[in-house]
Amino acid sequence: MRAVVDLPVLLSRESEVPLTTQLSDWLRRAMLDGTLAAGERLPSSRGLAGQLGVSRTVVTEAYQQLYAEGWLDGRHGSGTFVADLQAAAPEPVPAPPPADPGRRRRGDLINLTPGEPWVHDYDNAAWKRAWRKAADLPPGNDPDPLGLPYLRELLAAHLRRARSVPAVPENVLVTRGTGNGLDLIALALLGYGRRAGVEEPGYRVARNVFRARGAEIVPCPVDEDGVIVEVLPDDLDVLYTTPAHQYPLGGRLPITRRERLLAWARRTGAMIVEDDYDAEFRYDVAPLPALYGLDPSRVILLGTLSKTLAPDVGVGWLVGSPELVQEIARRREEVSDRTSGPVQQAVVNLLERGDLERHLRRMRLEYARRRAAVVEILGPVCALRGDTAGLHVLAELPARVVPRILRGALERGVRLESVDMERYHLGPARVHGLVIGYGSASLADVRRGCRVVAELITDLG
Repeated sequence: MRAVVDLPVLLSRESEVPLTTQLSDWLRRAMLDGTLAAGERLPSSRGLAGQLGVSRTVVTEAYQQLYAEGWLDGRHGSGTFVADLQAAAPEPVPAPPPADPGRRRRGDLINLTPGEPWVHDYDNAAWKRAWRKAADLPPGNDPDPLGLPYLRELLAAHLRRARSVPAVPENVLVTRGTGNGLDLIALALLGYGRRAGVEEPGYRVARNVFRARGAEIVPCPVDEDGVIVEVLPDDLDVLYTTPAHQYPLGGRLPITRRERLLAWARRTGAMIVEDDYDAEFRYDVAPLPALYGLDPSRVILLGTLSKTLAPDVGVGWLVGSPELVQEIARRREEVSDRTSGPVQQAVVNLLERGDLERHLRRMRLEYARRRAAVVEILGPVCALRGDTAGLHVLAELPARVVPRILRGALERGVRLESVDMERYHLGPARVHGLVIGYGSASLADVRRGCRVVAELITDLG
């Protein structure tokens, strides 16, 4: 076993940056530049706190952040170690051969469309254990519209750790996923004569759900950072937004614009619906805390296990003020909507044992490798947006070449989506290119598919 590494860390108490953030930033840089090598053992939280003259909490929280991001590995009884970021990275694969017509069948295509996670690499033993334990409980006949109390407690704790959300169980309602959460919000806050703002381009499910509940849909333009606050109308009842990683353009709403957005909501009385759909996956710095944490009275936070575990699980959460959560639960009960009790219990088991967080750390590393491959191959031939987070990037391209690239890629066995598609817009497209999803394809297939796309961009450019 390697000796504990000595860390020449310098922290400034005069800086406006919190000590925990300074420490996690230093460690992250040291691991990136090789100062800290894979497998090296870090000091204990108590030892490093004594060395730096800070509270143990500062070190513990920094380590927890880096554990969550996948930079560190913990070995029971042995300590804290630098994770091997290159582990399991395969050798470069050759360029794909000319497409065989039989490969055009959907099941054989390399899927580089967005919105789908990798569902083939999970802890099978943990999954079976969670369901066996859930099956030990008898089925209930009086489902709580808020969700299982213990699951709400565990989700609140998870959100406090992972997203710095100041949540307690009274803030949490368990949903069947983002679509269900949107529908419950629409049931409580929207209806005929109400106006709902949705990012343009943006998530079509939000438009469809709000429209189905009778609301008028108002497209709200976004730029490279996210929703443009200055052009938001004052008569919206609800605004749907994706501030951590705008879907599909990939922007990250900066703190100054977040503050202006909240000021707009307070002035107009609108409620902001924050979809935190893939905020756990950040590859450059720690994610910004959720918008909800800046003003819980004006924001409803939606999250889901669809991206972190699998869409088929069918569990998500809605976080809001206790009064609003109770009102949504009351309206939910009126329409006999519920989340499966056994499924909730299985998620309880995954959270209680730490299995879900271990899976999240593992997948953060896997997605980071795929994201790196996309940037390496496509970065030299086109401009990329949103490549520091999430499970997709936007490859900006001239509108004239996009249809030809889509056809050419399909002929060579790669399925793509264009941001020009109607599913992302109510009006005409203002940004053109490809939305490259790297969640559901293996690293080898991501490389193969991106090489096909890069060759087509070069040939048609």
